[in-house]
Amino acid sequence: MRTVRVSQTVPNTVVEAERCWYATAGWPRWIDGCDRVLEVDPQWPAVGAGVVWETGPAGRGRVTERVVAHEPLEGQILEVQDDSISGRQQVAFVPVGAEAVTVELSLAYQLRRRSLISPLVDLLFIRRAMAASLATTLRRFSAELDGALRRSGSDLAP
Repeated sequence: MRTVRVSQTVPNTVVEAERCWYATAGWPRWIDGCDRVLEVDPQWPAVGAGVVWETGPAGRGRVTERVVAHEPLEGQILEVQDDSISGRQQVAFVPVGAEAVTVELSLAYQLRRRSLISPLVDLLFIRRAMAASLATTLRRFSAELDGALRRSGSDLAP
């Protein structure tokens, strides 16, 4: 499996960052490529729960995420699958003093369709695109978290 990692420090608490991260209603605003959330297990974000979301026409298609580990105020590990990849995505919330949190996001993935040139294509294109997508997600998440705190908070329910 190949792994890509990104992180970003945001001015907020772990509690607020986690609450916003797990609020699936906001995902289309900040998850790169997420067009709409189709299904959310009522137990989300607990172990065993899942979310199914869909990208636009040029995206990854239908994405299925299932929680394999969850530690409140620390993070979550998901099994992720779409037509192109399968893997594990991890989010971690690391406090930085009392007023900031570093959000660490990683994706360990493998291509579902392989050929002789797959390793080269992955090295030159796919891995960079995955890292850019995760970075875009964190950038948008930071803006969403900032905006969510300015609103009443009523749209943060998972």
